[in-house]
Amino acid sequence: MASNRELFLMNTAQTSNSPRMVEVERAEGVYVYGPKGEKYMDLVSGFNVSNIGHRHPKVLAALQEQMDRYLHVTVYGEYIQAPQVQFATNLLAVLPNTFGSVYLTNSGAEAVEGSMKIAKKYTGRRQIIAARKAYHGSTQGALSLIGNDEYRKAYAPLLPEIDFIDFNVMDDLAAITEKTAAVILEAIQGEAGIRIPDVAYMQAVRKRCDEVGALLIFDEIQTGFGRTGRLFAFEHFQMVPDILMLAKGIGGGMPLGAFVASKEIMDVIKDNPMLGHITTFGGHPMSCAAAIASLAVIQEEDLVAQVAVKEALFRELLQHPKIQEIRGLGLMMCLQVANFEQVYNISTYCAQQEVMIDWYLHCETALRIAPPLTITEDEIRNACAVIIEAVEKYA
Repeated sequence: MASNRELFLMNTAQTSNSPRMVEVERAEGVYVYGPKGEKYMDLVSGFNVSNIGHRHPKVLAALQEQMDRYLHVTVYGEYIQAPQVQFATNLLAVLPNTFGSVYLTNSGAEAVEGSMKIAKKYTGRRQIIAARKAYHGSTQGALSLIGNDEYRKAYAPLLPEIDFIDFNVMDDLAAITEKTAAVILEAIQGEAGIRIPDVAYMQAVRKRCDEVGALLIFDEIQTGFGRTGRLFAFEHFQMVPDILMLAKGIGGGMPLGAFVASKEIMDVIKDNPMLGHITTFGGHPMSCAAAIASLAVIQEEDLVAQVAVKEALFRELLQHPKIQEIRGLGLMMCLQVANFEQVYNISTYCAQQEVMIDWYLHCETALRIAPPLTITEDEIRNACAVIIEAVEKYA
């Protein structure tokens, strides 16, 4: 009989020629467990998904309660479903009052697609500006915004009237004009290797969009829900976008995404044509139940307030001559080393020592560190000891 490993390679679509091949038996807290007793410390959080750790008891309880009521009942936006209503209400309560409407999706890429649509419809314009080295997802529309031609060209033609500016470069803001429907930026560029913009730059983008009547869309799919030491990363920049895109950490480990805007902007999908944006499974009641619980955990356990202390401890313990730079904000960090060979060898060694780190789509010379916000100081110390040992051996 074929093993799961063999069946994985035979029957499931492969996205690279070198998958990690870690078999998962279960997961809990900051750990992923294998079938032979392996215990991996997850310093990637399922790529910024498991902000409150794996299988938080309050999320499990919420899922069980909702499972006893109903699962999918109809397409999104037709029936009144309490988990959707309650989560949207709770989410708006922690956002500035300029936001007034939440559209729930299955994923971050779908939030991107919906955001582009409402921006075009609301403004009556077609041009969208994104940043070079950006990553917004892999669907055709989201891929059109990816700021790396190597990832776009195999799937051309993509959406027209997409133009690119350099992230955190003031001079490029002149490209935003009266023809621009929206500027779409990550609050912090993630796959570029954690690039944090200047406060003055983000405020200048906001000002330029206001001057020309373009909408400002923030991608907080990786940065949202406490990851950077604020509930949302835009809070660091003392400005507010027009549309906010969320996913990953939103659902406590369940698949969920959202785009959030004022009611005036969101209402453009109601007519001309009606049902201007629809989804079957978006805002699934199980995912929304988990999201309600997850947001409550972040608030009740005061996880956001703990992030800065944990970041400081990582920075203190990861000092090494071969680590050229530690870039990051909160528990969204990267370690810059010399080349991809070092990245590969260091991450492979760490995995062998049951500490999981990774790298970035547009920056293969840096190592990704983004643990659950629930990680303890002892766990940080243990993880950093392994990482420093790997750097000593392979950098």
